[in-house]
Amino acid sequence: MTPSLLNLLRAVDTPTVCNAIEVAQGKRGFDQFTRGTMLCSAPEAPAIVGYARTAKIAAIAPPNEPAEIIRERRMAYYRHMSEGPRPAISVVEDVDFPDCIGAYWGEINTTVHKGFGVSGALTNGVMRDLGDLPEGFPVVAGSIGPSHGFVHVRDVGSPVNIFGMQVADGDLVHADRHGALVIPPDVVHLLENAIEKLLQAEKLVLGPARSEEFDFEAFEKAWAAFEASRT
Repeated sequence: MTPSLLNLLRAVDTPTVCNAIEVAQGKRGFDQFTRGTMLCSAPEAPAIVGYARTAKIAAIAPPNEPAEIIRERRMAYYRHMSEGPRPAISVVEDVDFPDCIGAYWGEINTTVHKGFGVSGALTNGVMRDLGDLPEGFPVVAGSIGPSHGFVHVRDVGSPVNIFGMQVADGDLVHADRHGALVIPPDVVHLLENAIEKLLQAEKLVLGPARSEEFDFEAFEKAWAAFEASRT
């Protein structure tokens, strides 16, 4: 991922990237995205773009393993989050889903992850401390709640499922208030041009549609130009 592509991905929303991936692939049918409505701690913030650092947690019931094992796994988790390629995004599956009750993402944990150089978090679980989360570390979560429950780390670095989207450790992820997607490796080198092409094509309709003289005749002409630009 080049610096210019990274800056462009941060500047556009997830629906735009979804569409651009299909432009790069030359067909519809891209399906590596979240399903359902997610919540964003900072909906006006730029998109989170990064390589996934994955883990699994649970919170409904206390862990049934020895305390030293739980602590060792917790430290392995934080070591994992502190390492790896950057930019990075923490992608954490709460295995209690859809009955998640433990807010893993609060003021302290988000601040620690930001200190590690992670760009944000994506989870099917719970977030809290809204208003106190550090600036520049958006969280895209499944719900909001007040308690951490018995939250503990179950697994580090394995594939996870976030709202129907499979994510492997190291996958390139784009997330914002719309949800998230995994960018296929084979389109990364095509994506910058695809996004630019898509944005230019959209202007062919959006420009006329925003004009006071816009009518069906203008739409018909604009749509023909739009379709021609996509072939």
